[in-house]
Amino acid sequence: MRIGVPKEIKIHEYRVGLTPIAAQELITRGHEVIVETHAGQGCGFSDDAYRLIGAHIAASAGEVFEKAELIVKVKEPQLEECAMLSEGQTLFTYLHLAADAPQADGLIKSGATAIAYETVTDDQGGLPLLTPMSEIAGRMSSQVGAHFLQKAEGGAGVLLGGLPGVPRGRVTVLGGGVAGTNAALIAVGLGADVTIIERSIPRMRALEDEFDNRVRTIYSTQAAIEEHVHNADLVIGAVLIPGAAAPKLVTRGMVRHMRRGSVMVDIAIDQGGCFETSKPTSHAEPTYAVDDVIHYCVTNMPGAVARTSTLGLNNATLPFTIQLAEKGAEKAMSENPHLAHGLNVYKGAITHEAVARDLGYDYTPYKAVA
Repeated sequence: MRIGVPKEIKIHEYRVGLTPIAAQELITRGHEVIVETHAGQGCGFSDDAYRLIGAHIAASAGEVFEKAELIVKVKEPQLEECAMLSEGQTLFTYLHLAADAPQADGLIKSGATAIAYETVTDDQGGLPLLTPMSEIAGRMSSQVGAHFLQKAEGGAGVLLGGLPGVPRGRVTVLGGGVAGTNAALIAVGLGADVTIIERSIPRMRALEDEFDNRVRTIYSTQAAIEEHVHNADLVIGAVLIPGAAAPKLVTRGMVRHMRRGSVMVDIAIDQGGCFETSKPTSHAEPTYAVDDVIHYCVTNMPGAVARTSTLGLNNATLPFTIQLAEKGAEKAMSENPHLAHGLNVYKGAITHEAVARDLGYDYTPYKAVA
């Protein structure tokens, strides 16, 4: 199979769909890999590194999309990329369609098969291709939150770790899943006073054990969210409903009553965000203020640490990429239900129920059009 790797064009996105090592694995199995020139440059992989393992370097994205049967990316296709897709091609990347109707429309019109990393499942009910980026985004959220709490960045001038005789900064994490746990991990490491708000009691017990009671867990109610958001120096939104738009847990009124210079980091922004005041930002202009509360809502947070992110992502995606290359999308999905769960768009139809519901499209089960 011919596998194409275009250069990411989202602003300040430096990751790449296949590393040279991943590309080599596919080439040794008899597949052809076409990489757009400079696609790996942002995370330290030169064109020569790809040439050395036998990949073809394409002069443009147009050449990649024209020749490839399977397109492997990182971020959701921009509209100009959707226009280059065609019927019979398979796209394998993050999509986050529930918050992006124009992209969904573009993919439907293309006729391509679009498989989303973030809805592929595993035997444990997890999301194995979302997990490494959730880990990174969670860890980064506490890091960037601490940075923007500095007075020179517009923050309240709070050091999360405090000092002897000086209170520690208070961090409220909404959601105790992968991203929330990793946010708490770094916040605890910085010495902060950390509260995790979670609705699963078994998960709360697990968090208490995991952190050896160094975090406070609170059952999720609107009153609890309001109380702990109002009192926080840093609020991290880390909720996830697979494939669906994120619920708006923090209202505009709650933000209005927060202290000036507090910081909010919305990890859920790819799925529309979990704060009413959230709007997508980029690494070029990562923050804005609402009622003097700083909002950080970058839609590709892991892109800031592109080398680490690319390596971690390829470790997770390569086994599925190999299945798609070896068997083709239809056969691979028929044999692997976890991969089939990743299917979002197929033959001009939305095949993921949560995506269809949130966008107002008709839901068409994969088997109905397969």
